Amino acid sequence: MNKTLETIQEIKLVGIKTRTNNQNEMSGNNAKIGPCIENYFQSGQFTLIPHRKTPGITYCAYTDYVSDYKGDYTYFIGEEVSEIPEQLPEHLHALVVKPQTYAKFTTEQGQMPDVVIQAWQKIWELEENGSIGSKRNYAVDFELYDSRAQDPSRSVVDIYIGIHD
Repeated sequence: MNKTLETIQEIKLVGIKTRTNNQNEMSGNNAKIGPCIENYFQSGQFTLIPHRKTPGITYCAYTDYVSDYKGDYTYFIGEEVSEIPEQLPEHLHALVVKPQTYAKFTTEQGQMPDVVIQAWQKIWELEENGSIGSKRNYAVDFELYDSRAQDPSRSVVDIYIGIHD
């Protein structure tokens, strides 16, 4: 897994969200991320997003952390928009990712969702042993799914971890 540092400007996102934690996600029975992703794509939630900036590029963000990766957080899936309207369609939410520095991890090519799960496990391991390079700020972390993630058997994903400057 390749790692670089990158400063990102503000990103405006619109999509759907759920509240969860990694313990529930790993147990399977209480997992909410999979059903949220399924709802987003199968019900065509992305087609309801106004002012889509780059249709087909999906962002999955983690925000509103209670503590760290072991606590509750909000999972958000959506697309970047050029502007957030005053009134969004029902069930859609906005998320503004503030400008900040990120440790950007690019996964190896692999099977979805395994390639992303393995990448997060490696990131948590790096964090636990102090090897991530900088301290995480737990503001917003996100995954970027672009054309490299179109084939679920050969996906490459960028994972952005917010860090303190």
